[in-house]
Amino acid sequence: MIGQAVSRFVPDPDHDRSGFITMPGGMQEHQRTLWWQTSTPKPTLPTIAGDRSVDVAVIGAGFTGLTAALHIARSGSSVMVLEAEAIGSGASGFNAGFVVPNFAKADPDTVNRKLGAERGRALLDLVSQGGERVFSTARDNKIDCDAAQTGWLQPAHSDQMAGALKARVASWQALGRPLRYLDAAETASLTGVRGYRGALFDPTGGTIHPLSYAYGLARAALAAGALIKEDAPVMSVERMGDNWVLQTAGGRITARRVLLCTNAGKVGIARRLYRAIVPLSVYQIATAPLPKDVVARFSPQRHPVSDTRSNLFTYRLDRDDRLISGGMSLFPIGAHERMASGIVDRLAEELSLGFVPKVEHVWRGVAAMTTDFLPHLYEFGPGFIGGIGCNGRGVAMTAMLGEVMANAALGTPLSALPVPQAPARAIPFHTFAQAAPSFAIAQARWQDWRARR
Repeated sequence: MIGQAVSRFVPDPDHDRSGFITMPGGMQEHQRTLWWQTSTPKPTLPTIAGDRSVDVAVIGAGFTGLTAALHIARSGSSVMVLEAEAIGSGASGFNAGFVVPNFAKADPDTVNRKLGAERGRALLDLVSQGGERVFSTARDNKIDCDAAQTGWLQPAHSDQMAGALKARVASWQALGRPLRYLDAAETASLTGVRGYRGALFDPTGGTIHPLSYAYGLARAALAAGALIKEDAPVMSVERMGDNWVLQTAGGRITARRVLLCTNAGKVGIARRLYRAIVPLSVYQIATAPLPKDVVARFSPQRHPVSDTRSNLFTYRLDRDDRLISGGMSLFPIGAHERMASGIVDRLAEELSLGFVPKVEHVWRGVAAMTTDFLPHLYEFGPGFIGGIGCNGRGVAMTAMLGEVMANAALGTPLSALPVPQAPARAIPFHTFAQAAPSFAIAQARWQDWRARR
């Protein structure tokens, strides 16, 4: 049932100095993902040695950091991206490549209540552009990343959630967005899943090959004049006069402004953001390619799907008709092989495949969850800004968050930006907060088990 790729994983991998998971033979887990094996060629980076002085230093070469660097470079300012490991070796190379331009846990009405009508509308307008921005960025910069704007489908697993999705669609439609609510029959024809009551359909969503997209962003940033340096963990950031000095193993970088774009990284300077989020470990699998007639039964229009169950059920196809899905584990020991078995068995059952596909790849990533499920900016000092809070919507959200952070680096006051600012302090009892997802997973599985009885 499980392919050979799974057997290479070990129950208790060690973490290297950068926080990435190191597998036997020295290979790191990001190199085991489907994306690492099927991406376009990595861009060639210029050799950078010694001390440097730039207008803006960006820490982290993922979607957010590379998007910010691209916009900063195109503005005419000098910018250098410092990456502790390799381009896309964080969340940008671990995610499933879903392009979902909305919030995971917040409806428009909730956002307006939390932020007020004016600030709420600004954030809603920003987030709603995420899908279009990803695909226009890929198109305008000729990024070969299997970009497919087929739309995103969110089926309702119960009558209660069907009502909630209808209200959600109406709220977004009132803001001018082209969302539609599909009835049960149309949802069944698009998913092949029995029992869905209806679905939210967002035509601006879709899928990409995330690592190829990251490589494309890097190429575009380099072409605009940005510098990118890998294997350059930032060990310290200190204020000296009107500048910031970043110490790396290869030299000192002096910058007027600094952007911290490290998502859920927890080693070194990245801990400044990590302490403000709850990390959520997510396991992803990719099967062997499926026959065309089988694919046509559950994905005739190749929509990425993620439903409303507490124990979320998701799936999408890649360009070769591999099924990609994911899930969360209660216990980390032996989780790779255990989760691969559980996820592929669930795919076979939910999609009525009639057979259990072979798993070719399984990997673990970490999502950064904020306590209010909204993105935030953090100010660590004059011109030293961090941004985080994709909450499982990283591809579309970072397309906009990167632009916002670029504007901050170019002088726009934080109070004038559409992403709300949060205090630069750790979540109280952060160690205990990290255990919250395990309790949530247990509760979700219990709720779904009860619903099936």
